[in-house]
Amino acid sequence: MGRPSDDREDTLALLYESGNGGRGDTVAKRALRAMRRHLDLQVAYVSEFVGDMAVYREVDAPGLEHLIKPGDERSLDEVYCRHILAGRLPELIPDTARFPLAAAMPITAAIPIGAHISVPLMMPDGETYGMFCCLGPEADESLNPRDLAMMKSFAELTAFEIARERQSSRKLEATHARIRAVIADEQFAMAFQPIWSLAADRPIGFEALSRFAPEPVRSPDVWFAEAEAAGLRNDLELAAIHRALDESHVLPAHAYIALNASPATVAAGNLGDIVARARGRQIVLEITEHAHIEDYASFAEALAPLRAQGVRLAIDDAGAGYSSLRHILQLTPDLIKLDRALVAGIGLDRSRRAMVAALLAFARETAADIVAEGVETASELAMLRSLGIDLLQGYHLGRPVSGAETFLKFGDRDPAGGARASDRAARLNKRDAA
Repeated sequence: MGRPSDDREDTLALLYESGNGGRGDTVAKRALRAMRRHLDLQVAYVSEFVGDMAVYREVDAPGLEHLIKPGDERSLDEVYCRHILAGRLPELIPDTARFPLAAAMPITAAIPIGAHISVPLMMPDGETYGMFCCLGPEADESLNPRDLAMMKSFAELTAFEIARERQSSRKLEATHARIRAVIADEQFAMAFQPIWSLAADRPIGFEALSRFAPEPVRSPDVWFAEAEAAGLRNDLELAAIHRALDESHVLPAHAYIALNASPATVAAGNLGDIVARARGRQIVLEITEHAHIEDYASFAEALAPLRAQGVRLAIDDAGAGYSSLRHILQLTPDLIKLDRALVAGIGLDRSRRAMVAALLAFARETAADIVAEGVETASELAMLRSLGIDLLQGYHLGRPVSGAETFLKFGDRDPAGGARASDRAARLNKRDAA
């Protein structure tokens, strides 16, 4: 057989050239394709040892799929693998007829196998994962130690990628189990942060926020990101939503409850019973700016039954990025929540004030309400009030607290009476700090 040049650079170029097969083209596939072409052999594969079987995980054998394809398996007693690992057969076999053990094995004539080159795939812990192998039906005396060295280099690269994928898979499995346990055992609590109306001088709504118990302590966004990676974000969001609804009876009767939901959770159609579970309480669904919406028309269609029942829509984190503006324009929300990035230091930044003024004008034209989030100082509150914003949320007005604390602080029998919202918030926060 006439093979391409043995130049290492040519073979490495083949590896990268072989990477044009699309998103499913793994490092193993590219390495197999490059080595098979370089050696001018007909079959290349990566196998995994599973018990007493060799399972073919990746295969490059154009036109020979009837002989071998991914998912096929053979007994290790039938193939060369154990003999190579034990040293009874060499890794490089240019002509199987010159090795009595190989020549006597039924698979040699059945395939047939005339030339064979195979090296083990070793994991970092010393485990033998399987084999990286190329073979052809005819002997090829041009196969040489340099080819074997190249094969070992590609096998090492493939083993590294397999080890990394296995580690990622195990990490994902652990994450999946952790999130499942959090949901099943309700290892989270709900906190409620007030949304104040300066005109009404009281909270008119409460945002339900998840707080997770398991160690190590991590922020809710980390938990939800992990749940998304494990394919369980919808499940975790639904668990949090239903827990919030269960505890909403402690909120003042006049106040709405704001529930955070990703577009995927809304689109899945699993929120149809939230109105009934709210027992007459007004519900606001908050969609974050960072949540991607693939098809606004389909999303609006999924929202329609909820909005028909009186559920209002809020776009969270407005001003944090371009997506929020798209959400606002496409979904005509009932509430637009200004991101902390717009609110912080607004008294000293004319650009922030201009952006807030523009959003206020838009809200008036579309009959939406503006809620300023992340209000942390008296000066921020004063500037927002002067701009004409009535609804505010943030630590300066009230931190997230448990349901029981919510009732004690903000229930209809709140002993604070007619104190100004800003004064009342300052007094409550002072008491919390103490």
